[in-house]
Amino acid sequence: MTADERRVTIAAIAVAAGVSVPTVSRVLNGRTDVSAATRERVEQLLRDHGYRRRNSRPPGRAQVLDVVFDSLDSSWAVELIRGVADVAHAAGAGTVVSAVHHDETATRQWLRNLRSRTCDGVVFVLSDVTAPIHTQLRRLHIPVVVIDPAGGSAAAVATVGATNWAGGLSVTEHLLALGHRRIGLVAGPRKLACSRARLDGYRAALAAAGIGTDPALVVQGDFHHESGYAAGGRLLDLAEPPTAVFATSDQMALGVYEAARRRGLRVPADLSVAGFDDLPEARWSAPPLTTVRQPLAEMGGLAAHTVLRLARGETLQAPRVELATELRVRHSTAPVTSRSPRSAR
Repeated sequence: MTADERRVTIAAIAVAAGVSVPTVSRVLNGRTDVSAATRERVEQLLRDHGYRRRNSRPPGRAQVLDVVFDSLDSSWAVELIRGVADVAHAAGAGTVVSAVHHDETATRQWLRNLRSRTCDGVVFVLSDVTAPIHTQLRRLHIPVVVIDPAGGSAAAVATVGATNWAGGLSVTEHLLALGHRRIGLVAGPRKLACSRARLDGYRAALAAAGIGTDPALVVQGDFHHESGYAAGGRLLDLAEPPTAVFATSDQMALGVYEAARRRGLRVPADLSVAGFDDLPEARWSAPPLTTVRQPLAEMGGLAAHTVLRLARGETLQAPRVELATELRVRHSTAPVTSRSPRSAR
């Protein structure tokens, strides 16, 4: 960004847009009494010049971090927020949490709000920072860290993730060691790199055991309970159903629990079930869920620590960091028996 762009004023934006200064101010404040065409023209100029309100950060003011989710609908998000907030609080920084709901309009509104207030860094969760968004944030001198990127994030964006492939491998190896050979998988969203890595770990474990991947045993889900319930039903209704199911999120695993219950099946006597994440509810389910612990709070904390370092102008040695996953064996998995889900009905 040039010195001229850094010094741009509301008056300069108003002249360039052919409108009054109060009109630009109304756009910045999200007022509705501006025509759509005028709003778009002004917003484009604000983006082009990387405008931020002057004196938005008085000397001595605490830092503020934005945490932006696609959606806020699970304890998975709560764990990440807890990690970010703990590190931010220890650093004397505040935290602002937003959800854009996979919506382009909501994302644009968030960017409008960002230009009108103080922000020292942004943590994106389960999103990709597209090139246009990255360009705007760079013009505003706002550093970015992405947790669990979908893949293909803009260049030079720092990311934090977990060893998803190793986690998928370890839980599948656990089920194989219990004697299971027909192991169903409830996959997460295809667009997410973490989903693909967990699926690849499952496939690698099967291949190492000399077992091919049966396409009928891999069912698509979206990480939420309802999709786990639907996918579990599809697997259990197969002519030759699995004796174990690895659901690639704890929420989907609990959905599989319900699909089994409605078919008169017991976990783990008739069907072993494993998940991924180690959310708090995994320990309190009946039976307690075998799962892969993903260090969510630690991931959030590391993302916050990283973005604060970037805000201080520090250079990162490794822009991509993965934290280790760990298999947590509880009571939802057991050795395979002669009883299959089909014969247990």
